[in-house]
Amino acid sequence: VSGDMETPGRIVVPPHALDFTVENVEKALHQLYYDPDIENKNLAQKWLMQAQVSPQAWQFCWALLSPEKVPEIQYFGANALHTKISRYWSDIPSDQYESLKTQLFSQIACFSSGSKMVLTRLCVALASLALNTMPEAWPGAVAEMVRVFQEEGGGVDGRARCLALLELLTVLPEEFQTCRLPQYRKGQVRGALGREWGSVCPLLQQLLQRTDSPGAVKARVLRCLSSWVLLDVPLSESESLLHDCFGVLRDPELFDTAMEAIVNALSQPDSQRSVNTLLKLVPQVLSLQDQLREAVQNGDMETCHGICRITVALGENQTRTLLEQVDHWQSFLALVNMIMFCTGIPGHYPVNETTSSLTLTFWYTLKDEIMSFEMEKRTLYLQVYRPMYFQLVDVLLHKAQFPADQEYASWSLDEKEQFRIYFRVDISDTLMYVYEMLGAELLSNLYDKLGRLLTNVEQPASWQHTEALLYGFQSIAETLDVNYSDVIPGLIGLISRISVNNVHLADTVMFTIGALAEWLADHPVMLGNVLPLVLHALGNPDLSISSVSTLKKICRECKADLPPYANNIVAVSQEVLIKQIHKTSQCMWLMQALGFLLSALPVEDILRNLHSLITPHIQQLEKLTNETPNPSNKLAIIHILGLLSNLFTTLDISKQDEESGDGSAPPVKPTSLPSGPNPVVVVLQQVFALIQNLLSKWLNDSQVVEAVCAIFEKSVKTLTHDFAPMVSQLSEMLGQMYSTIPQVSALDLTRQMLHIFSIETEHFSPIKALFELVTSVTLSIFQQGPRDHPDIVDSFMQLQAQALKRKPDLFLSDSLDVKAVFHCGVLSLKFPEAPTVKSTCFFFTELLARCSDVPPLARVVQEDGKLLIQAVLEAIGGGAPRSLMDQFAEVLFSLNKHCFSLLSVWLKEALQPPGFPSLRVTTEQKHNFSQQMLRERVNKRRVKEIVKEFTLLCRGLHGTEYTAEY
Repeated sequence: VSGDMETPGRIVVPPHALDFTVENVEKALHQLYYDPDIENKNLAQKWLMQAQVSPQAWQFCWALLSPEKVPEIQYFGANALHTKISRYWSDIPSDQYESLKTQLFSQIACFSSGSKMVLTRLCVALASLALNTMPEAWPGAVAEMVRVFQEEGGGVDGRARCLALLELLTVLPEEFQTCRLPQYRKGQVRGALGREWGSVCPLLQQLLQRTDSPGAVKARVLRCLSSWVLLDVPLSESESLLHDCFGVLRDPELFDTAMEAIVNALSQPDSQRSVNTLLKLVPQVLSLQDQLREAVQNGDMETCHGICRITVALGENQTRTLLEQVDHWQSFLALVNMIMFCTGIPGHYPVNETTSSLTLTFWYTLKDEIMSFEMEKRTLYLQVYRPMYFQLVDVLLHKAQFPADQEYASWSLDEKEQFRIYFRVDISDTLMYVYEMLGAELLSNLYDKLGRLLTNVEQPASWQHTEALLYGFQSIAETLDVNYSDVIPGLIGLISRISVNNVHLADTVMFTIGALAEWLADHPVMLGNVLPLVLHALGNPDLSISSVSTLKKICRECKADLPPYANNIVAVSQEVLIKQIHKTSQCMWLMQALGFLLSALPVEDILRNLHSLITPHIQQLEKLTNETPNPSNKLAIIHILGLLSNLFTTLDISKQDEESGDGSAPPVKPTSLPSGPNPVVVVLQQVFALIQNLLSKWLNDSQVVEAVCAIFEKSVKTLTHDFAPMVSQLSEMLGQMYSTIPQVSALDLTRQMLHIFSIETEHFSPIKALFELVTSVTLSIFQQGPRDHPDIVDSFMQLQAQALKRKPDLFLSDSLDVKAVFHCGVLSLKFPEAPTVKSTCFFFTELLARCSDVPPLARVVQEDGKLLIQAVLEAIGGGAPRSLMDQFAEVLFSLNKHCFSLLSVWLKEALQPPGFPSLRVTTEQKHNFSQQMLRERVNKRRVKEIVKEFTLLCRGLHGTEYTAEY
């Protein structure tokens, strides 16, 4: 650093380390805090970080602590001390430990009445020193800290010394949690700290019990306890101190810190070992009930929250321990009742209370523990706790109720979201868990309540009460099998009696019907009761999501029984689509619903319904196609294309499973199909010319092209071999599209077509021509520079791999430049995009597996395989992310399996040059890697381990902390 005399405080990059002086550090700190130029600040910060770890730090840090300096400078000095002790401990000679300790004690005493932030950093520095020296070099470290600060001296008043000692004792366990001790030392030091608790606990208890202890001291005592219990100090050794903490809970100033200390103590994993202490703490927690009720009456949400946290910490963390104490079952039952009170605390979450949500996990835990006992014990516990779980259902459904309309209207959007999307969903999950314990009896219970509610003419039910009970049914039916329940027919009868006068109630009615779709499939006679409700709701934009998703579920599950209702469903759906009642995503779901519906109809009915359904959209598409392209009509075009592709996604008359198209299994030809072309094919052939015309106008727009390709991709996936009549014309159109403007969606569709039709003799010719054309066009992209098109390269590699896997004969063609494809693969291995590299590795593993059967592949591997090895080794040497090493290992394994003799030569030649694939590996390490690789021709897992080990060596990470993570 050179101090510029005309502009004091300005620093430049230091020419050498000797310039880390007190004066320069102060100038750099001034620049860091006060220079308005952000670059100067960054420069100063970088320099200060170097200063802090330099050997000179030992000189300047003490000088920076001098009393006349400002706190920011003193803080830097204290922080530098901590950095040196914690990170460079091995640089400190052992004969200086004692003087360093004495100086730190002295500085802490000086700062006990000074800056709090400096005092804390000095305490952390001394804590670090203690952790590095205990137990051997500094046995009884904590006892000595207590003794030093209890002695009179230094003119520092007792209260300040006491607070400094408590700060030191608080940061000591915290520093242990974050320090960088080796694993074996961590265990030793943890044990030593545990033994030191005997010196800390009496001091904390004494300070907490003294009536003359100031509030600040008691608060620090409680924070100190919180810190120490995280070391898993046995609960029995803190018992009396914890009892004192309960006494402090009545003090509003200390409530939060006392509560945190108790919660931390009760939440420690080892606390269940101290059974007797836990049993003594149960009455202490139960004694808080009066304070809890007072807080509820006074609307003191924070106290409610805190007491609930204590109650749940004991109940949730010690459930099994307390359940097993059969002699004390009544006190645990009382604790469970207290948690029940917290679950049902008055008010609406999250506006008037935030406590009830804390308890929900407890009910899972209690149920799991009870159900895990052997049968005899479980039966005993169920007798006691089943009635409580029925009570819990009532409490939960009461909490799930919406508030009065006027109150709900006053809530913020965030509060409504918290209530509906988080809290009610948590309640729904809890009810599902409860059902696992209570079974069908729970549904009967809910049904009886709903029946009484809806038939009580004297006192009409509020919509909130009805909705909550239905929500209970929906929560259970949505995820669990309720087919054997005998109350569902009655429930459907009750649903039709509900006076739906609120949008939330209407939503829940819809979702409940949707949750019963599988049951309706087994009881189709009930469809007539619910379909009119769903179709009526379909016309209400406020019920868009619930009505459309419910119709989709019914059409998917019950399609075999829907033909009598088909005309009505199609007519209502068509009307809402034309009126544009629903948003785009719901329109897509609606089309999927109609696809399921039409699948079950006779072919002539499908065609008739298809024409009436899509004709208005086709006419609109024709009109839009003839307009000049602009952003507005683009959205409309994509919307209509989306409607068609979603309809064709689910319209499957062959009843065969939808193929994923990932090459995992060849699609099976259906044995019996209706005569004549598939209705989807008929429609696609009719609109094909229109789509071609549309593409001619929009070929530059990837979103429109993607939407067009999606129609055919969904159709091919659903129809598989039924799509055959269109293979030739679609292949021709795809070739023209890709030749004009190459796009990923066209490549993906080509891959889909190749997967299904390349193995069929009658379709091989158009698929082969398309594959060769697409390959040729993509190779020209590689010649021009493929870096701007990683998505195309990725999809192209997937296509080539699919071709190798499905129909390697494609590579026998003279029109296909196999050598160029291989070279493009080698180039693609060096791309920075992980998906592209993964696809390329998959391509090479497929290629190497086929080279013995396909002569052109064998030739290119023989001639250019060394380039592949070099690219793979370069990646392993550090050229590719470590997360991709398994994929490169797969390529090496494939080479070893299929080209062993060539690989042994290539490996030797490729690893010959010094510094390749990394400067960090020696010739011997490269030789070992090569030998290990060549030995493994069967065990792929071992090859992956060898590659991982070698890449760590290449990156200089072998033996570091990263190795364990890897």
